[in-house]
Amino acid sequence: MERVLTLLSFGPEGWGDNIAEGVLVTVSLALATLPLGLLVGFFIALGKRSNDRFLRLAANIYTTLFRGLPELLTLFLVFYGAQIGLQRLVHLFDPSANIEVNAFVAGMIALGVVFSSYASEVFLAAFRAIPQGQYEGSFAVGLSGLQTMRLIILPQLVRLALPGLSNLWLILLKDTALVSVIGLADILRQSGIAARVTKEAFLFFGIACLIYLVLAMLSSIVLHAIENWTRRSGASR
Repeated sequence: MERVLTLLSFGPEGWGDNIAEGVLVTVSLALATLPLGLLVGFFIALGKRSNDRFLRLAANIYTTLFRGLPELLTLFLVFYGAQIGLQRLVHLFDPSANIEVNAFVAGMIALGVVFSSYASEVFLAAFRAIPQGQYEGSFAVGLSGLQTMRLIILPQLVRLALPGLSNLWLILLKDTALVSVIGLADILRQSGIAARVTKEAFLFFGIACLIYLVLAMLSSIVLHAIENWTRRSGASR
């Protein structure tokens, strides 16, 4: 027991500070990816509802592509593919230049596009659940399209889409573990390094499991509170 406490302690003899840094990276990555995925997913959903068939086609191709590819493959394409593409582009102007893609940014983009492809379907279902009369009534009282979206549609859209988006957030939180393969020091990578150095794989991977479960439970509590708040605010209107 004393050895376990020593290994998990903070300081030169323990790995607690490394694990804590991994937790910070994991949470930061998930929180940075979330607004990107929501924003892109919202506009993809608007594209699917567009009257322009080419815009609808582009939005459908986007969601089909990134929902069909494994998340790990998408991560490799963004991290290595973007690096190769930028390297060749820069070499046209300066053959001696060297470009490296930041692992955090690559992870955020890769997870963001996957999250947005699923989020767009959640938003699309929420749009379809809003009666057409809401739009017609808004236009009848003189609201513009932008005002209708901001004042009438968006509050309902958030309330309808929140359960689905909550599930996607929990999936995103777990998918952050994939970035360990491109060298980002998240929970899984730090736990793996500690396990290899100390030969205590069960201990450190067990700690990683526990941390992910705690993050998921905390997220569920926060999301449940947000859902209750949106229900109360919707009922009071």
